[in-house]
Amino acid sequence: MSPVAIVTGASKGIGAAIAITLAKDGYNVVVNYNGNQTLAEEVKAKCDAYTPSVVVQGNVSKAEDCARIVACAITSFNGLDVLVNNAGITKDNLLLRMSEDEYDAVLDTNLKGTWMMSKASLKYLMKCAGSIVNISSVVGRMGNAGQTNYAASKAGVIGFTQSLAKEVASRNVRVNAIAPGFIESDMTLKLNEDQTSQMLSRIPLARFGSAQDVADLVSFLVSAKSRYITGQTIGVDGGMVM
Repeated sequence: MSPVAIVTGASKGIGAAIAITLAKDGYNVVVNYNGNQTLAEEVKAKCDAYTPSVVVQGNVSKAEDCARIVACAITSFNGLDVLVNNAGITKDNLLLRMSEDEYDAVLDTNLKGTWMMSKASLKYLMKCAGSIVNISSVVGRMGNAGQTNYAASKAGVIGFTQSLAKEVASRNVRVNAIAPGFIESDMTLKLNEDQTSQMLSRIPLARFGSAQDVADLVSFLVSAKSRYITGQTIGVDGGMVM
């Protein structure tokens, strides 16, 4: 029987790359999305080329949606082996201008959503020595002006990862985090030459990463090749934080 993975926020970007890569690895993938079903169905089609997958809508900032996402994995594939907490949002603003709603929305999705999805999944992961991978950010390690809410949420994910890893190690469940840096996206494609040069000057490898770079690390962290790795946060940032 194929192993089963949930990937939250899997309709595009890093989440989509993770879902497709895990499907290539032989996982039945639960492709979660919040707002864009069309994109999610496109990801599902790519996953289905390797193993059967399923699409499920759900907002990870809502406890009932988290329970429904996990239930979808159990009813569709009769188990759960891997959870990838990738769903995240930004609502950037300088602190003096940031509203409480902007702060709460980012923390609710990025940090509380990670907590709720992990809690909903854990009893199934403990049955099979499963694995959780949380997508943090380089901003959670070094901060960034205009992103106090986002930085706080992603730093919180790192602390959450370390704490949960200690709680569940005795059940052979491993919990790790990934901290991506500047990853090629619609945003980076819109940068002008000066903006691109400025960003690249901060990266020792002098290039942007790709969503596949992150997906490849997820593939490793949920595999037996990383069976002695837990509680770690690994940067995929071209050397920005070192």
